[in-house]
Amino acid sequence: MKRRIEAGEARIGTLGLGYVGLPLSLEFAASGLQVTGFDLDAEKVDAVNRGESYVGDVASARLAPLVRGGRLRASRDFEELAGCDAVIICVPTPLSKTKDPDLSMVVDAARAIAQRLRPGQLIVLESTTYPGTTEELILPILNERGLTVGQSFFLAFSPERVDPGNARFNTRNTPKIIGGITPACTQAARALYARAIDTVIPVSSTRTAEMVKLLENTFRSVNIGLVNEVALMCGRLGVDVWEVIDAAASKPFGFMPFYPGPGLGGHCIPIDPLYLSWKLKTLNYRARFIELAGEINSEMPEHVCSRVADALNQRERSVKGSRILILGVAYKRDSDDVRESPALDVLRILESRGARVSYNDPRVPELRLNEVTFRSQELIPAVRAADLVVIVTDHSSYPYAEIVEAAALIVDTRNATKPIVSDKILKL
Repeated sequence: MKRRIEAGEARIGTLGLGYVGLPLSLEFAASGLQVTGFDLDAEKVDAVNRGESYVGDVASARLAPLVRGGRLRASRDFEELAGCDAVIICVPTPLSKTKDPDLSMVVDAARAIAQRLRPGQLIVLESTTYPGTTEELILPILNERGLTVGQSFFLAFSPERVDPGNARFNTRNTPKIIGGITPACTQAARALYARAIDTVIPVSSTRTAEMVKLLENTFRSVNIGLVNEVALMCGRLGVDVWEVIDAAASKPFGFMPFYPGPGLGGHCIPIDPLYLSWKLKTLNYRARFIELAGEINSEMPEHVCSRVADALNQRERSVKGSRILILGVAYKRDSDDVRESPALDVLRILESRGARVSYNDPRVPELRLNEVTFRSQELIPAVRAADLVVIVTDHSSYPYAEIVEAAALIVDTRNATKPIVSDKILKL
């Protein structure tokens, strides 16, 4: 395996061509390896094979030459997994309606691999999950072939670390954690990722690697929950929370600034801590910090809507019948990802209270919500037509001074209008 990787002869398969799988496939192909990306979505497969990217962090200008050169292709034929030296699982791991882990796509991927597993193959799970998944769930499925892990085949976990829209850190320059079932598994996975990633950090086990990812995002969730509660406190105390945070951040030690907002979004931070909490419940342990942070963060969209009502009340208007424009529906700045976006909750709540809601997002031209299709409105005309504008996602492309000038009233949940002084603006 190591010889084939180092010689550039290894063939890589990635299961899932989304926000994780496509950038990873591109980096392996750019490093000189031959990559096949697998996905059930025919539109994604066709787009990749045309050299067209649908992921914001992957430029078509980088993708197309690799496709034309035969380094990267996409397929829906899972029989081709048998020809791959390494297979990386990058499928979604959402929560069910009862907030339990839904690993059905991971299990399906493992079974597809197991049916075609051959001696010498390396299997890596990247999908975020609870500690123990690789060893307790994936390994037994692969063992059904009668091969011995660490000798006949290799199995490891490497948590994805994707930050959509981050101009500084990408797949290649973000350090990669590797944990194998056996030391040989770790060595094989380390050799593979070292080909495409600048820094590879091995840990002692798959369980450790799984826990690393959950700690990273639980750390963010808990600290965001803390600062969101501080924002609620400051509101009652008549103190500007943004000024408090900026002043505290001047301390050169013992403090790391986090910022309040309308709630958590994306696939990781709102979900990953709940994977850890769920696992610990099976061990008769209650993750109290995680649960409390989740409770506070999940209540923030309601708080935003309360601020909207306060702002309208000051102008002797009610939420019902008011024209409200939401600026930004992606879950974070300069991203097109709407998964778990708090903007969706804000939109639902305001609509349920009788508001006439529309949105603008330069990166999300169309949005499907509750069987209704919304389309992004032209920015400045929509701002002028609205009774109130809610800044939910602070895209860097927004002309905030022009927005404030055109708006009748603004609720700013991100402090995007920080340099602007206006009695039109109500902060979070």
